[in-house]
Amino acid sequence: MKRRTFLQSFAFGAAATSHARERTYHVCLSPDALDADPDLLKVVQMAGVNAVWLPGFFYGYWPYSLDRIQTWRRRIEKLGMEAHVANVPLGHPGDSLGAMHGEVPLTPPRRWKMGVAADGRSFSGTSLHPPAVEENRAALRRLAGAGVRRVFLDDDFRLARSPGTIGGCFCDAHIQSFARRYGYSPAVKQELLDAVRGRNLTAVLRNWIGYQCDELTAAFRAIQAAAPQVRLGIMVMYLGAEKAGIRLADYRDVPFRVGELMFDDRSFAPVKGKTDELFSALFHRRFARPELAFSETTAFPSDKLSARNMAAKLAVSTLADVRNTMFMSGLTPFPRSHWETLGPAMRKQAAIHRRIAGHVPQGPFQHCWDEHSRMVGEDKPQSLFLASGIPFEVSPAPAATALPESLAGLYRWKRAMASKLHDIPYVEDDKPVVCAWYPAARSVLLWNLSEGPETFSLVYRGSGRRVPVSGLDTELLVL
Repeated sequence: MKRRTFLQSFAFGAAATSHARERTYHVCLSPDALDADPDLLKVVQMAGVNAVWLPGFFYGYWPYSLDRIQTWRRRIEKLGMEAHVANVPLGHPGDSLGAMHGEVPLTPPRRWKMGVAADGRSFSGTSLHPPAVEENRAALRRLAGAGVRRVFLDDDFRLARSPGTIGGCFCDAHIQSFARRYGYSPAVKQELLDAVRGRNLTAVLRNWIGYQCDELTAAFRAIQAAAPQVRLGIMVMYLGAEKAGIRLADYRDVPFRVGELMFDDRSFAPVKGKTDELFSALFHRRFARPELAFSETTAFPSDKLSARNMAAKLAVSTLADVRNTMFMSGLTPFPRSHWETLGPAMRKQAAIHRRIAGHVPQGPFQHCWDEHSRMVGEDKPQSLFLASGIPFEVSPAPAATALPESLAGLYRWKRAMASKLHDIPYVEDDKPVVCAWYPAARSVLLWNLSEGPETFSLVYRGSGRRVPVSGLDTELLVL
C-alpha cells in the first residue's frame, strides 16, 4: 500500500474508533430533490443528520454529472455534514429508484448482458457479466479522482432477484464455467435445476452457491482494488446470505448495510412485520462490526411509510447495535414534514444507544438463522418470539426446543415457565413487546410494538415494576 493511501486509511480508522460508540445519522438525497428544495439540507442538518449520500454511478450510467455531484458535495460540507456517494452497481429487478422524473433508466444498457433465472426467463440486474465489473472499477476510480472517499454499492449488492430466491445466473456461459470448475459434465445443469426447485442442499447445489459467492466477492474486491483510497461498503438485502451470493463472512471489515424489507406502513404495521425486520438486523450483525454497520431505514415509495413508523424503525438499529442509521427513499425524498418527528426520535435513540452500545443482549430465547436457512430457506423466519416480552440472545446454533409461532402460544409458554425466569427480567403481560436484557449494563430495553400506549409489568427477582411506554416507542430501564 502506498504511504499516502495508508495514512488516509489510518485517519479513517482513527476517526471511526473515536466515534465508534456514537450513533450517527445519514440520508440519501438526489440532486433533483435538492434542486427542488434547496432548504432541505438545513432541515436534515437541524434534525441531526451527520452525512448526506449522493447518487453516483448506476449500472452503466451516470444519471447526474460529476460536476453536479461535486456542487452539492461542497454545499453539504459547507453546512458541516459529510458528503459521500452511493453507486448502484448491477441494477435492480424492478423500479426501486422512484425517480422524480422518467429520465433515469431502470435497466442496464444493451452492452450489459441479461441474466437467466432458474426457470429460463431473462432478467436485468443482479447478475455478473462483462463489462459490469470493469465499468464499476472505472466509476470508482473517477469518483476517487474527484475526492470522494466513501462509497456504498447500493440497492442490494447480490445475485438473487428477491429474498428467498436461490440466486445466480443460469445462462450457458455461467453453467459451463461452473461445470469446469468442479469437473462436472454438461448434464449437471438439470441436476442443479432440480435441486434449486426442490430446495435440496445437495453437493451440486452447495457448490453452485459457493461458486456464486466466489463470483460476487471477487467482484467486490476487484472494484475496491481499483481505488484503495475509497472506503467501499455494501448494502445487503433482507436476510441476504449465501443463497443470494453473499458470503457474509467476506464482508466483516467493510461498511455493511443490514437488510430490511418493511418499506411501507402496510408491511411494517403488523407485529410480525416489526419482528421480521429486527430478526434480519440481528442476523446480519453476527457478521458486521457494529461501528461499520449501517441500517436500511427505507421508505418506498417515498410517501408510503409514515413518519411515526419510520421513527419506530430506529429501535431496530438500537436493539441490534447498528451504529449508523441510513435513511433512504429512492431518488424522491420522503415528505419534509417527517423530519419534525424524526429529529426528536433520533436524539432519543442516540441517548439510549450510547448506554448499551457494545453490550450483548442475553436471555432464554435463542435467535438463530442457520446454514440451511441461509443456503436454501425461503426467508420466512419465525420471529414472533421477539415480541413475547422474554429476553433473547443471538446464537450461531439453533435452540434445542422450537415453539410454534403464535403470540398466544408464546404467552402460554411464558406463564408455564414463569417460575424458571426468576433471575431473568421479563414482561409479565400478554402484550407484544420486545424485551432486551443487557446484564453487563444492568439495563433492560422495552420496545412497545403496539400502536397505542401500554403499561408493562416488568418482573425481576420477585419484584415488579410498572413501565409506561408510548405507542411504538422504547424505554430503557436500569435494574
